Amino acid sequence: MGRSQETFSKKEKEKKKLKKRQEKQEKKEERREASAKGKGLEEMLAYVDDEGNITSTPPDPKKKKVIEQEDIQIGVSRQAAHDPADLIRKGTVNFFNASKGYGFIKDHQTQESIFVHQNNLSGIIKENDKVSFEVEKGPKGLNAVNVKVIE
Repeated sequence: MGRSQETFSKKEKEKKKLKKRQEKQEKKEERREASAKGKGLEEMLAYVDDEGNITSTPPDPKKKKVIEQEDIQIGVSRQAAHDPADLIRKGTVNFFNASKGYGFIKDHQTQESIFVHQNNLSGIIKENDKVSFEVEKGPKGLNAVNVKVIE
């Protein structure tokens, strides 16, 4: 007769497979026991208190606040329309190159330097002139428009 085809290494591999299956089955049983499926509804509920923290105790119904639907604002609140007089600023020309047609005005309120181009002038200006102007957002920052010399 012939020799048995089962070798020692085959037996060891078979034992390892069987052991892995048993461990996998045990882990599956542990997970099933620890799962939340068996819990009641009360154990799964969570509440939010006044500060926004999650708690397991329900809120006190006596402290309930009633909010009207009309009082709820979604999005950004509307800003009041600006008064045209508030948009006009005053400043001093601290640099102006007439040949190139641009310069900078130092705002009296914010002390920031604002770019001005000759197309936005309503008269001729030169350095150290006191001017009134409006500001608009340009591609590289603030630009002065409607620039007028103040006497």
